[in-house]
Amino acid sequence: MDFTFLIVIFLIGFIGSYISGMVGIGGSIIKYPMLLYIPPLFELAAFSAHEVSGISAVQVFFATIGGVWAYRKGGYLNKTLIIYMGSAILAGSLIGSYGSRFMTEGGINLVYGVLALIAAIMMFVPKKGLDDIPLDQVKFNKWLAAFFALIVGIGAGIVGAAGAFLLVPIMLVVLKIPTRMTIATSLAITFISSIGSTAGKLATGQVDYVPAAVMIIASLIASPLGAASGKKVNTKILQIILAVLILATSIKIWMDIL
Repeated sequence: MDFTFLIVIFLIGFIGSYISGMVGIGGSIIKYPMLLYIPPLFELAAFSAHEVSGISAVQVFFATIGGVWAYRKGGYLNKTLIIYMGSAILAGSLIGSYGSRFMTEGGINLVYGVLALIAAIMMFVPKKGLDDIPLDQVKFNKWLAAFFALIVGIGAGIVGAAGAFLLVPIMLVVLKIPTRMTIATSLAITFISSIGSTAGKLATGQVDYVPAAVMIIASLIASPLGAASGKKVNTKILQIILAVLILATSIKIWMDIL
């Protein structure tokens, strides 16, 4: 691994973590394709899908810590939502990450493509009046939230993501959670999910430690910066940024699968 390789990995981690901190996702939806496709463009060593999912899982764990810390004040973190969705997604991610060892490269990419496509469709569903709800008056179906979190956790554990790219549209469209509360709370839930994903990937030897360490350093620097920016940006713009990112990633993954 030469210096150029490490710089490219650091930049991937920094850019992805900044955006993820701003829009409330762990960043795998951005960094998974970046890790898969950017190093070969610079004629550097290419990662396998298993290696990318392992690096992503570890990196998301640290990226979400920074994001949650930045959102800890202001009433944005919904503790009830974190408990119900967090416990369910942790169980699902442990199941998915362990089961991924029995899947082919193509199978992992297919799961990722399906998840990204569903998330992309949901992000373009109209979300009127969400941000008119006071944060202390937010209500939702706890068991429905837990059910969706379990399903997301299984799929996310397979691809080494923490599932926030699916959690965010579910929280916005199905549970009707205001945008800024969704962003902050999803980062906390994603952190819990990443515990299961990371443990599963480490236990099954799917983590390349040097690139993972570089990505962690980039995440701890960039994620709080992105979260600070996210507090200032209009909520509609945040939703558009996330929708475009998810759609672009979905298109790229499906072009490769097909």
